[in-house]
Amino acid sequence: MASSASLLCFSLLSLFLLQSCVAQIEQMPLFRSGHDQQQRKQQQRWQTDCRLDRLNALQPSRRVQSEAGVSEYWDLESDNQLQCAGVSAVRHTIQNRGLLLPFFSNAPVIFYVIQGRGFHGAVIPGCPETFEESGFQQSQRSQEQHQKVREICEGDIVAAPAGVAQWVYNNGDSPLVLVSFTDVGNQANQLDLNTRRFHIGGNPLKDQRSEQEMRQQSQSQSRRRRSESASERRNPNGNIFSGFDVGLLAESFKIDNKLASRLQNQNDRRERIVRVREDLHIVSPGRIQEEERRHEYRRGSYDEEEYRRRSNGGEYMMTNGLEETFCTLRMRHNIDRPSQADIFNPRGGRVTTVNNFNLPILRFLRLTAERGVLYKNAMMAPHFNLNSHSVFYVTRGSGRCQIVDDFGRTVFDGEVQEGQLLVVPQNYAVAKQASNRGFEWIAIKTNDNAMRNPLAGRISAIRALPEDLLSNAFRISREQARNLKNNREEVTVFSTQSSQQGRKY
Repeated sequence: MASSASLLCFSLLSLFLLQSCVAQIEQMPLFRSGHDQQQRKQQQRWQTDCRLDRLNALQPSRRVQSEAGVSEYWDLESDNQLQCAGVSAVRHTIQNRGLLLPFFSNAPVIFYVIQGRGFHGAVIPGCPETFEESGFQQSQRSQEQHQKVREICEGDIVAAPAGVAQWVYNNGDSPLVLVSFTDVGNQANQLDLNTRRFHIGGNPLKDQRSEQEMRQQSQSQSRRRRSESASERRNPNGNIFSGFDVGLLAESFKIDNKLASRLQNQNDRRERIVRVREDLHIVSPGRIQEEERRHEYRRGSYDEEEYRRRSNGGEYMMTNGLEETFCTLRMRHNIDRPSQADIFNPRGGRVTTVNNFNLPILRFLRLTAERGVLYKNAMMAPHFNLNSHSVFYVTRGSGRCQIVDDFGRTVFDGEVQEGQLLVVPQNYAVAKQASNRGFEWIAIKTNDNAMRNPLAGRISAIRALPEDLLSNAFRISREQARNLKNNREEVTVFSTQSSQQGRKY
């Protein structure tokens, strides 16, 4: 009898836990849909007629000055290699107390902080305002509340899904510089192959007009239908509230018409980056606690693993993603920490990859980020990306790159300098060598688990082939084949003789 009661109790407990798990899963539609998508046949990326017989290192195609900063764009419409990759980019330079106004786009976005520090906010639909001011005398109506705000600094990457509004504020003493990539070819984009930014505030007319002109030129060159070009010739109107009737806005927000008209910012000429007259008042965890943690870490009060745990709000940064609900997704990751490099050569440099394993949100954005640092004259082994395009931006120094297509033709052979962008198409072989100034880059790859196959080095494709096969393929002796396979013992990042002798190219 006692055993029957115990069995009944155990069954009821199991049923309760099962229902709790189901309820939790139902609150995470993003994870559920991601799992379903993996079970189904993957939707293809936007397909275009790629002309990739000649690649170029790209400078920004347009530049827009704002009140408190500058935005420089690599428009997808302006270059065929960007169209093929389905990725556009923009570099924002935000001055002290500069605020990049809230916007959202039709595709996933990843940005990298080149220098400076500040705050980043993202508005995730349906999630509560978990940051609020403390105060017993304040009513809930007058108490400040908003969604989570995260501090960002040099070396951080921040990822945001399509349609998630985000903003950036510079609270530091130096300019905050970030480069942002938009994966327009992503399956989350249900519109056309254009980067479409929807502005929640401000009146970025100059920005929109220059973007409109770029699209019109692209449409004229591609000889699209007149009706499409005519629709694009309509004058820009500012933020998304500008297209609504003032009375409708007043009724929606339950405000008067005068205040509703202010939402449209018709006479605002500050563009996308505006200056905050006084320091921006937001609710955020105190910086003092972070400084205390850093001080304790430097003194050796606790090790790096403990520091990472405390710096992430008590949670370890290396997670499997199951504990992250839709509203608590971790969007930020510092990719610059040398201790977290995947490949490190003390004489050559390092490569760090962030993908769906160490930043689970990338699983749903289907993107990978790569940070490369080559020391003076070092090189990265010739390699190719198995399952993704790669778009990289040079953050410091310069280097020589060679890219080879499927016909064995050199489609790019030249120097890529700081501030330039270069596209490496899927399966195209690429080699990089740093100049005397070193070579650093940030790359975005169009797969959440992008894979790279080196052609030289200890774990290369050549190393995996039989000696006799290499001997017959290249008409060399077996001794030469053995040397070809085994002479380079380093992995991916190589030191070179010119590292000590200096180099010319």
